[in-house]
Amino acid sequence: MAIALRKTKRESPPAAADVAQAKPRAKQPRIPRSHHYHVYVIELSDEVWSVGRFRRANPDYQLGQPFVYVGMTGLDPDVRFDKHKAGIQANVYVLKYGIRLLPGLYAMYNPMPYEGARDMEVELGIALRELGYGVWQA
Repeated sequence: MAIALRKTKRESPPAAADVAQAKPRAKQPRIPRSHHYHVYVIELSDEVWSVGRFRRANPDYQLGQPFVYVGMTGLDPDVRFDKHKAGIQANVYVLKYGIRLLPGLYAMYNPMPYEGARDMEVELGIALRELGYGVWQA
């Protein structure tokens, strides 16, 4: 069984004059994505208070204050909330009791570098606990 080979027409290399006239591409400086992290706050339903582990983590909770989850992400907070609710890398309290994002508590801080978001997550959780909120942090 013989296979016939077809000759293909080869393109000739560009002429030296064409190469000389070509404009060199300017290298674009690489911009680091260092300021793309966000802190976020999710409101949890009142049913979370019936979970013993959550109650023990919030001994100074003041009756009437909201229950919240405080987190940080490299994604947009809306996308991260959707992932929590879909069960993708989800926190169990957000998965079961998450209601909505509370951007009024975090929007003014975003975006920020990783270290800033990591520290802000802790500081925001502490500040909300001091206000009497029931807080869960990852």
